[in-house]
Amino acid sequence: MQKPVIREQSSSVDLCPPVQVDPLSILKTVFGYPAFRGRQREIIDHVIAGNHAFVLMPTGGGKSLCYQIPALARPGIGLVISPLIALMEDQVAALRQAGVKAAALNSRLWGAEKDLLWRDIEQSELDLLYMAPETLLKPETLDRLTSAQLSLIAIDEAHCVSQWGHDFRPEYRALSCLADRFPGVPRIALTATADAPTRAEIVEHLNIGVENSFVSGFDRPNIRYGAAEKTSTTQQMLRFLEPRRGESGIVYCLSKRKTEDVAATLNAHGLTALPYHAGMEMKAREANQRRFQHEQGLIMVATIAFGMGIDKPDVRFVLHADLPGSIEAFYQETGRAGRDGLPAETLMLYGAEDIALRRRFIDESDAPDARKRTERRKLDALLGFAESCQCRRQVLLRYFGDDCDACGNCDVCLDPPETFDGSIAAQKLLSCIYRTGERFGQAHVVSVLLGELDERIERLDHDKLSTFGIGKEHDRNAWRSIVRQLVAHGLITVDVAGHGGLSISPQGRQFLREKTPLSLRVLKKAKPDRKSARRDATGALPAADHGLFEKLRAKRLELARSQNVPPYVIFHDKTLAEMAARRPRSMADLGAIPGVGEAKRARYGQAFLEVVNGHDARLGEAPRA
Repeated sequence: MQKPVIREQSSSVDLCPPVQVDPLSILKTVFGYPAFRGRQREIIDHVIAGNHAFVLMPTGGGKSLCYQIPALARPGIGLVISPLIALMEDQVAALRQAGVKAAALNSRLWGAEKDLLWRDIEQSELDLLYMAPETLLKPETLDRLTSAQLSLIAIDEAHCVSQWGHDFRPEYRALSCLADRFPGVPRIALTATADAPTRAEIVEHLNIGVENSFVSGFDRPNIRYGAAEKTSTTQQMLRFLEPRRGESGIVYCLSKRKTEDVAATLNAHGLTALPYHAGMEMKAREANQRRFQHEQGLIMVATIAFGMGIDKPDVRFVLHADLPGSIEAFYQETGRAGRDGLPAETLMLYGAEDIALRRRFIDESDAPDARKRTERRKLDALLGFAESCQCRRQVLLRYFGDDCDACGNCDVCLDPPETFDGSIAAQKLLSCIYRTGERFGQAHVVSVLLGELDERIERLDHDKLSTFGIGKEHDRNAWRSIVRQLVAHGLITVDVAGHGGLSISPQGRQFLREKTPLSLRVLKKAKPDRKSARRDATGALPAADHGLFEKLRAKRLELARSQNVPPYVIFHDKTLAEMAARRPRSMADLGAIPGVGEAKRARYGQAFLEVVNGHDARLGEAPRA
């Protein structure tokens, strides 16, 4: 894109007033969208004026435009700090398709190619330059950039700055030096995942200023949330995945070995699945990631090592085969689904072993005690989300200080769990914890409630307690569920350091005194195959348009393979769905479709118009109004 003309820059930041460029014009001509969404325009104007900004916006909400458009409107190069090479290369490819001069400076660049890029940087021949913090913070990189013309500095995935964030990276902490090194350059920090303490730390550490914060909410209404206790993990996964054959998705597992086992199981059942974890050879890992980005309908079975570097918009589902580490991790990982705004679905499976393992990870880590306490609090909040009888979206958003009405698009809203008056069960459980000394774990307490005799119970005389055998109306699995729910309600505290001993919290003691009503969820039994309608891009299309949509996808795939780029950097599924619905007949018609900017229309317009016209000619259809 043609940038505003500027005079030569001296060694200090000394810009002439920028030429006024209409951000809406850039949005339409470069990116092909007719209007801004939410607070985008407010943020963009704020940054173009030379101000810093902290931007919290849900994944798929258009965060990238909040720095890309100011970088195109302001004189100089927009420097973007991104955590992973795969992510920056994805974004560079997409920008180049839109006609933007973008490049990435990373460890894969050597020799003459690297020298050529530095020449472009020094001569301000780029619009946007991406690099990882490790590359940026090298003294020689900082020195050379000091004399370059920078329009802004964007710090993507800014939650990595926070020591309390779930993806903390020490390299991000060192970015605090940017305020002193580039005092006249606006800094914009962006994230989709940060609770209030994390937001405060980011703003303070990067010296952005609380007054420059833009929090746009956390809701992703296109995502359907679901959670279920593990009964038969493999069968539960297959029931969820079977209706989604041919769609792209991610299955998250807790261990490297499990990713391999689950991928093998899914392939054995006719699904195309690839493993991804830190223990794999780098070439094999990168090859699998590349296939996932370039092909359609693949399932990536991965540890959390996979995901942050993925900008794939057409991920239709995320399945957690094991419990994530926190609500922030859950929110970010599920947020990789439905980035294009089309319907997507998530399912989180969890069990007692997951909870115990997560607690052990926290307990055995080398983190300071304060961080361990925070991690336990975050895990308890996730358990509360899993066990809640309330709308999933309400519980999730409330954690981040946001709110919404009951969504009608989660498993609790669509299939409300059966509940019962759990007051008596809670009183029995808390009384048993108290009478056994508030130092025993779940298994022992439940055995006492069920009246089960063993050597330990007899030796401790716990078979003589008044609570021995008073809980036979529930089986062991039901009592485990009740324990988890009381932990989620804050009535029970789990002493991780004491090997999982249960004790009564102050809230639990108040409950025993006041005997307030308490609604608990009945443990769901495994259901037969759940019928689930496909919720992909074709779901919103009339049946008559499905055939054209698939032909447009085939053309996109052909063009992408010829350039060795992911299909979605050409057009998103949502744009193709609009083409299938509107049936454009001319280049002007095509330009009115969201996502078709001028560069893409000039480059691909004729090819896609031929598909549309050829499809209708074979069907004998007249052009639509």
